[in-house]
Amino acid sequence: MLDLKYVVNNIDFVKSKTASRNVDFDFDRLLELDRLRRGIIAKVEELKKYRNEVSKQVGIYRKEGKDISEISLKMRSVSDEIDSLDRELSDVQSELNSMLLTLPNIIDDSVPVGNDENDNLEIQRWGEIKDFDFIPKPHWEIAESLGIIDFERGAKLAKARFSIYKGLGARLERALINFMLDTHIANGYTEIIPPLLVNSTTMTGTGQLPKFEEELFKCERDELYLIPTAEVPVTNIYADEIIDASILPVKMVSYTPCFRREAGSYGRDVRGLIRQHQFNKVEIVKLSHPDNSMDELEKLTDDASSILKKLGLPYRIVKLCSGDLGFSSAITYDIEVWLPGQNCYREISSCSNFKDFQSRRAKIRARDKDKNIFFPHTLNGSGLAVGRTFLAILENYQQADGTVVVPEVLRKYMDGIEVIK
Repeated sequence: MLDLKYVVNNIDFVKSKTASRNVDFDFDRLLELDRLRRGIIAKVEELKKYRNEVSKQVGIYRKEGKDISEISLKMRSVSDEIDSLDRELSDVQSELNSMLLTLPNIIDDSVPVGNDENDNLEIQRWGEIKDFDFIPKPHWEIAESLGIIDFERGAKLAKARFSIYKGLGARLERALINFMLDTHIANGYTEIIPPLLVNSTTMTGTGQLPKFEEELFKCERDELYLIPTAEVPVTNIYADEIIDASILPVKMVSYTPCFRREAGSYGRDVRGLIRQHQFNKVEIVKLSHPDNSMDELEKLTDDASSILKKLGLPYRIVKLCSGDLGFSSAITYDIEVWLPGQNCYREISSCSNFKDFQSRRAKIRARDKDKNIFFPHTLNGSGLAVGRTFLAILENYQQADGTVVVPEVLRKYMDGIEVIK
């Protein structure tokens, strides 16, 4: 969440940054509410000052035995007016907070201005794209022919966009999870196993609520939400706390199932594993000192992409333009893996720096050695989306006879199995 004072004092700048996202926001109403808020506060302070002065006079009158009935009546009227103004202030503040919760983050100056994914900026490529001597198949055909994923029975048990991994498919998925966790732990991340259900305050802290409620699965009776990503509970571990700045950067890694309605994706990626309602993901999260957060973003992106390097999967990194940037992010690098069965790159990780946007919402603060309190910057990225890594292996390591070679770094997690048949 952006600081109201900052928004008001830099209104033209904030308007410009918001417009570059192609987002409409009623800044006139926000400024009007702020004027109302300040006017009410000033009036209440004036009335309270007057009440305090009269209270002193009442004390003097009582000592002198004078009649205070008229003054008491007036004081009750002043108190009633203060109560009324307090209620009005509460309503104004509530509307202001609601508006601020839907105002997106300020885009970093290094982000290219653009309308959509077509304006994203490619900044790096890695790996050789394999030249197959046969027509490579998409992963859903490979998985079905090998009997390692059952899409139809997954839909029978739940609905479309749910799948069953079985046999060597389940083992490959589990191998990827363990490999990713082991790699990130070796790079200094602390493993976290968080709750998969969280409350609305936690969802609000990282920016999923109120804006993206339609994307969430909610347990109505318990007022809890299934997490769309481990970013939500892991970032909020330090919500409403003041931590010692000496522990920054805090580096955490978490494997969780993730749950998303994919409400806005009707008709997109209806086959295969690209867009599932339930999927596995390993998430890496950081809390950083503001002075170092951009360097920490580069390191986090390197840590995420190192998984693809170890697996020998070609990828590219793109910097998202303003129109494609997520609501809470100030800057994002997407890592996209090459999928020969679909002849394209597809996102497998988004690595973002949210600066103090999430820490303000979640009230995550840090205190330095001089007792100064500040909002640390939050960062996260998939390290990686496990299902998408799974399908990338199927498509990149497929053989002409329909088998799939297991990448060497995964074989120790699969009891030495070299080929999925």
